[in-house]
This record gives sequence, structure tokens and C-alpha cells, in this order.
Amino acid sequence: MVLVDETITDVTTDLAERDGVLVAFSGGVDSSVVAALAHEALGDNAVACTAKSETLPEAELEETTRVADEIGIQHEIVEFSELDSDAFKRNDEERCYHCRTMRLSAMYDAARERGIETVCDGTNASDPGDGHRPGLQAVEELNIYSPLLDHDVTKEGVREIAREYDLSVADKPSMACLSSRIPTGLEVTEERLTRIEKAERILRTWGFEQFRVRDHDGLARIEVAPDELEAALDPDFVRMARDYIADLGFEHVTLDLYGYQTGSVSPKTEDATGDVESGEESTGPIVENVFDEEYPTTTDGSR
Repeated sequence: MVLVDETITDVTTDLAERDGVLVAFSGGVDSSVVAALAHEALGDNAVACTAKSETLPEAELEETTRVADEIGIQHEIVEFSELDSDAFKRNDEERCYHCRTMRLSAMYDAARERGIETVCDGTNASDPGDGHRPGLQAVEELNIYSPLLDHDVTKEGVREIAREYDLSVADKPSMACLSSRIPTGLEVTEERLTRIEKAERILRTWGFEQFRVRDHDGLARIEVAPDELEAALDPDFVRMARDYIADLGFEHVTLDLYGYQTGSVSPKTEDATGDVESGEESTGPIVENVFDEEYPTTTDGSR
């Protein structure tokens, strides 16, 4: 507890030396901790700002308002569209760089309108060790201040601080942006983002906590945490998920028996934080598209 108290003192002292800060706020544990620290240090001179776009689930947007109210910090919402960028829609290994550049640029615009010079984000000391990180490149290029990283606060430390502030998101699972559900190389479109969001809504309604619906261009692959697999095999859920998700435009609906794995549609070189602030997910296995080839099931070639 002493180390947590010392860290809180160090970060708030640092933030208090600034005239004001705008926190890039996703409602995840990282940005919520930065918002809480900034609010303690600067009061009304700290603003939490959420960028609304097609890649942010509506449920997560509503969550940002609730968590900001819980913290007591002023909350603003700005809007932009990643789909205005052909580079983003191309969905290559640099997608997160293009997304975060646009998102944080929107934050800077909002900060300037309010006479604020410093934009903060929730990057923590555990993030740089996750391999190739195009999102972090954008943070560096735009000179974003990352107090958790600057004070060597790891992800575990972030959660400890969140518990110290009694934040409801202290143990919240990571939630990357909707585009992370689309395999690298498959174009990001509004149609795909919309049907992913609607498909995941049923899992959230059913009570699942850690999940993804991966969009394999006609196939919906449901991933849930290993300890939730039994619930996913419930006949009532299977029937509801199959019928509802198929109606969204998917030709096939499947349950991945490996369970939830971050970055399971991304190249092994792609980086991630797993938090919606960056939209990136941790590295994981590439899922082979078995529908690219013919796989006979009998020796005579019948199916």
C-alpha cells in the first residue's frame, strides 16, 4: 500500500504542475486511473475526453459517461470517423497507428478549444514490452504525455491504484476497438463494424464478461473466456446466438473451442494493449481461413 500511495503522490504532484490536462478517456482501467489522478491534482482544470467513432461500441460510450461521473471529472465527447481514412480501412499492420493518430489529433483539437496544452493517455509501463507497437508510435509523434509510463506504473500497478480509488473498472477486462475483430488484410467497413457490435451485444446481454465476435467475412467466430465456455454451450444460448447472429448477415456462426485469445486475427508482429484507448490487441495465433481451400471428408471426394 505504501508504494501505491507514493506512486499516487508522485503522479499527482507531476500533474499539478500543469495548467490543465485533457485525458484521452476510454473508460478502461488505464485511462480511468489517469482521469482520477488528474482530477485529484487539478480539479476542474482536468477534462476527460472520449472520441466517438464507428469503432467504439455504443455500450462502451455509455460506460465512459458513467465512469467519468463516478470519478467526478468533467467529461466531453468529440466525434470523428476512422473510415474517412483509406489507410485505416485497408486494415494492414499499421491500422492502429492510423487510428490512434486520428483519435489523438481529435483530442488535441478539443484541448486547444479549451485552452489546454497537455493531452494525456493511459499508456502504462507494461505496454512497450508487447512487441511492435504502431499505436505507441503515434503517441510519441504527437507528444502525448503518458503519466503511468513516465512513472513506471505497470498494468498490475494501475489496477492497484484503481482499487485504492475504489473505481468500479479496477478489474474490468480489456476491450479493444471493434476493428480488432476483423482479420488483418480484410477491409474495415461500416457494415462489418455494425454487425460485430450487434453480435457482441447478445453476449453482453447473456452475461459474458470476456469475449469477441470475430468477423471472417461471412463467418462469425465467437470467442469467450475459458471459464465461460460452459455457459456458451448452453443450448438456449446456442440457439439464440445462432439465430440472432445469422440474421445480421453472417452465413456461419461458430464457437471457438480454444476460447478467447487476444489478437487471434492479427499478425504475430502486430502489437496491442488490449484496451480500447488504442484499439490494439495483444499478439496471438493467426487463424487459418479453412474456407480458402477444399477439404474432402471422404476418400471419394464427397462431403
